[in-house]
Amino acid sequence: MKETKNEIEEIKDSIDDKKVVLGATVTIKALKNSQLRKIFLSTNCTEAAKKDIEYYASFHNIPIVQLNYPSDEVGVICKKPFSIAVLGLLK
Repeated sequence: MKETKNEIEEIKDSIDDKKVVLGATVTIKALKNSQLRKIFLSTNCTEAAKKDIEYYASFHNIPIVQLNYPSDEVGVICKKPFSIAVLGLLK
């Protein structure tokens, strides 16, 4: 569980630094352009998005972290009024 707290802190720090992209489409676009250093997926991320992200992440050796939270809780963690299934941390 301590690992999850570190991941949440990392997400919050990146949001404060405005170095985060939200959503599968924007994350995949940044991933194709090699702009990301890490990707986080919620527990209820769609299989199609997960496959696409894993495919492109394998080219750039970018780690993918599966969070233990559903997308609505990830939205609360990010202080957004909507659910977030995928988020990426910019370099």
